[in-house]
Amino acid sequence: MSAAAASAVAFLMRTLLCPRRPLSGVSSTVYGLHLPAVKLHTTKPIMQFSQEDFEKAKDQLKLLKDDPGNEVKLKLYALFKQATEGPCNIPKPGVLDFVNKAKWDAWNSLGTLPQESARQKYIELVSSLVSAQSSEANGTPPGSKSDYETLLVTTKDNITKIVLNRPKVKNAINKKMYNEIIEALEEAAKDDSVITVITGSGDYYSSGNDLNNYANIPTDNIEEEAKKSAQNLKNFVDHFIDFPKPLIAVVNGPAVGISVTLLGLFDIVYATDRATFHTPFSNLGLSPEGCSSYTFPKIMGLAKAAEVLLFNKKLTAAEACSQGLVTEVFPDNAFQKEVWIRLKEYASLPRNSLTVSKQLLRSMDKDKLHEVNSQECVCLQERWTSDECLNAVVSFFQKKSKL
Repeated sequence: MSAAAASAVAFLMRTLLCPRRPLSGVSSTVYGLHLPAVKLHTTKPIMQFSQEDFEKAKDQLKLLKDDPGNEVKLKLYALFKQATEGPCNIPKPGVLDFVNKAKWDAWNSLGTLPQESARQKYIELVSSLVSAQSSEANGTPPGSKSDYETLLVTTKDNITKIVLNRPKVKNAINKKMYNEIIEALEEAAKDDSVITVITGSGDYYSSGNDLNNYANIPTDNIEEEAKKSAQNLKNFVDHFIDFPKPLIAVVNGPAVGISVTLLGLFDIVYATDRATFHTPFSNLGLSPEGCSSYTFPKIMGLAKAAEVLLFNKKLTAAEACSQGLVTEVFPDNAFQKEVWIRLKEYASLPRNSLTVSKQLLRSMDKDKLHEVNSQECVCLQERWTSDECLNAVVSFFQKKSKL
């Protein structure tokens, strides 16, 4: 690297990475004050924003105490310039003028976006930053989405984190959680995060299907309910097969049933050393799901997969790792710290490169996985209406009532 280039890089690092050095349209006091946020007028019909709202957004930006990051600051700069001056109207800076080139690229990327639209997007972005700061001050994780009943979903540091949040029932997956995981995956697929992580709240990763899903089903409607459940399960697993970004499981405790079988569709699986992996399908008169009838033999070999899927063998974390189902096992007392350090490093990698690379890795298997998923759901639909399964479920509830 030439001396000029090295000097330019150093200047870029000082300018963009210093939290107190603003871009145009971003105040130099952005991170200094801890004042209450002023509510923006964001409830107007069809979300029309006035010049007064725009001025208030600029003032709100001065109240932020945390650095929103270089990417966000460039967005703020570009939207501010577009809102106040229109489309980019200055010559493109030289290739070694890194700072001004980054600013020019951000502004120019908005093309002919109308000034009013840019003003609206600027106000909305500032509002989201203020909202995140306010949530953090109130003890809610920044970026959290509060419209989930069974999950905690946050986006921070380029990571979308989906936490199964029914700790009182060991994160058993009920019908509501199935639907909310689908919704969370759809949102994560479209957001700006680089990787998506699924983990559990409390001591369990997940105890699998909540058997209360089978309670209170009228005996004259079992076949229709089984058909509907099979369709829902197929849709649920399809979302894992088709998820475009790196998907990582952080298995914080025991995992049972579908929470185990889905692991073959993740890109990385990290586990604490106290985690266990159990798929007791035969005990319940059921058959494998989550594409495990294909992924498990491919990952661990046919004989080992048969022990797990046919004969209900419970694997320790070390065994699951040695057989390839788990990527790496960590001591429980250091699990969260070590794993999240690593995940934050992954999240700093180029998003599009990771997405394209994942698609290449998965492209050969994707059609096969969808075929397997369909076959498994057809088989499960039959199993759910079988005497074996119905008797097993009845036995489960009888044992539960005696506890």
